[in-house]
Amino acid sequence: MSIVVRFSPTSMTAEQYDKSLEAMAKAKLVWPPPGLDYHVCFFGSDGYALVSQIWDTREQFEAFGEGLMPVLADAGIEFSGPPVIFEAHHIVKP
Repeated sequence: MSIVVRFSPTSMTAEQYDKSLEAMAKAKLVWPPPGLDYHVCFFGSDGYALVSQIWDTREQFEAFGEGLMPVLADAGIEFSGPPVIFEAHHIVKP
């Protein structure tokens, strides 16, 4: 079953987000990873980035996260807690 994942970094700027993409490439993480259907980075009213993703399975999300989290930590990106995960009820792909 597909899942929706919402990340809330404590204070990620656009510059940090862009650097994290570069760091993933240097770490040779495949982007986009298998199972990731959508990835959206957007900015809240405080100017800090938020990220939402849709994955085919929780297992694919967790497998990618094992390699991703150390890269984000090295880039100075911190989270207030674990991502919030929802089971998708209905998805439409045009």
